[in-house]
Amino acid sequence: MEYRQLGGSGLKVPVLSLGTGTFGGRGNFFGAWGNSDVEEASRLIDMCLEVGLNLIDTADVYSRGVSEEIVGKALAGRRDKVLLSTKSTFRMGDGPNELGSSRHHILSALDASLKRLNTDYVDLYTMHGFDATTPVEETLRTLDALVQSGKVRYLVCSNFSGWHLMKSLAAADRYGWTRYVGHQVSYSLIGREYEWELMPLAQDQKVGALVWGPLGGGRLGGKFRRGQPAPTDTRFAMGGGEGPDVPLDRLYDVVDALAEIGQELGKTIPQVALRWVMQRPTVASVIFGARNEDQLRGNLDVLNWTLSADQMDKLDRVSEVPPTYPYWHQRAFQERNPTPVKMYWNS
Repeated sequence: MEYRQLGGSGLKVPVLSLGTGTFGGRGNFFGAWGNSDVEEASRLIDMCLEVGLNLIDTADVYSRGVSEEIVGKALAGRRDKVLLSTKSTFRMGDGPNELGSSRHHILSALDASLKRLNTDYVDLYTMHGFDATTPVEETLRTLDALVQSGKVRYLVCSNFSGWHLMKSLAAADRYGWTRYVGHQVSYSLIGREYEWELMPLAQDQKVGALVWGPLGGGRLGGKFRRGQPAPTDTRFAMGGGEGPDVPLDRLYDVVDALAEIGQELGKTIPQVALRWVMQRPTVASVIFGARNEDQLRGNLDVLNWTLSADQMDKLDRVSEVPPTYPYWHQRAFQERNPTPVKMYWNS
């Protein structure tokens, strides 16, 4: 297992992380992801630990707390062997304060998560979305106090815009509070908007990317192929997919390129897609889920090999789309405003 520094922190995280949205299966949305119980979750975690994958990612909203409960039971007796990540912000009840990033909600949400996880601390605590109705100072002061208390070790945000993240980092620096060192972001060959502003910001401010959705909501899983009927048994088809809208022709162009490279390497389409994300700038870890042991084995087979520069270039070209303003204009000033990745859209 390769371990990478998480942003500007001293923490090393594995390049692959196990996402547990597939644990529990409560409700239509998460039911489409998977429904692993404690026994199956324990086996999946066993397999991960055998190869050094020690970052387990969950959230309070995953199956309304059931995922956290399953993770807590599956980690019984070996909590010290893993880095444990959970999240809050999204609605967990009907009350007016049962969501958001206020002091009130953060404190109650973390205590509830710790109870479900059967632990007294989490290694990574993530604000799952940006709460524009709560001052960032209130959020960050509360999070800093939790770090000082030992209940939280590192802070992460998720799904922030560039100004959300930069405003938060500036406030933390102004008052000497703990900074966000990671950003959970959607990033894939069919969703590369992360590169436009968030990647340069992450590079400049030393914020590591923890990537979710590296297979584009399942559309890069190998079942969507040109000239074939759309599959009906995928997470995306069953209402559990997240990701950008992508024209089918563009999706098929990307999948065709993945298939060609996979044939060269003896790898599958999703393995090549995962490997591309792993080799991108600022990426600290790629979070993936697995419904069963076979899926997990396939995902773990992205370790110990790399895509060549030519293969990366081929995937970059076929998947790129023209950026929106002001990014297309800024890309014309590479001499003094370089981007972390090479762009081809106007070449």
